[in-house]
Formats: sequence, C-alpha cells, structure tokens
Amino acid sequence: MKYVNADEVFPKELVIEMQKYAQGQIVYISKLEGNHKKWGEKSGNRQYLKQRNQAIQEEFQSGASIVELSDRYFLSVYSIKKIVYTKIQS
Repeated sequence: MKYVNADEVFPKELVIEMQKYAQGQIVYISKLEGNHKKWGEKSGNRQYLKQRNQAIQEEFQSGASIVELSDRYFLSVYSIKKIVYTKIQS
C-alpha cells in the first residue's frame, strides 16, 4: 500500500471537509466491494501453488510415495498428505 497525499488526489473542497474529521491523521480508504483480489492472484503465487499441487497429486497417483514427494518438493510429510488427499479446486 502506497501513501498518497490527499491534496494530490481529492478536490480542495473534499480535503477541507475531511480535515474537519481527521486533521493531520493517516486515513485508509478501502477498495470497493468486489474489487479485492484473493491472496496470490496479483503475484502469481496462487497459480504456481495450484500447478505444483496438481503435479504432486499426479506423481502420487503414478506411484510416488509420500516420503519421496516430501523430499522432492521440500515439504513436510503432513503437507504432502494434505495435498494428495485433497481435491484441487478449479
């Protein structure tokens, strides 16, 4: 989140009105409902983890053991179990 000076964004009349309520304070203005992104959507991490988990499931179905997958993907046995026994969401 980037700090922006209100004088640079809002009309002068609105800044004067806001100063009546929050003079000299930092105010957060949230996004409109429906404009929020889920975790990892902007960076691509969500898609990366989905693809990784699908690959883990495919390898498990092809006969790889949970311990092998744990070593290969540097994840705990517990994490691998959660991935292979959970259906991947679309």
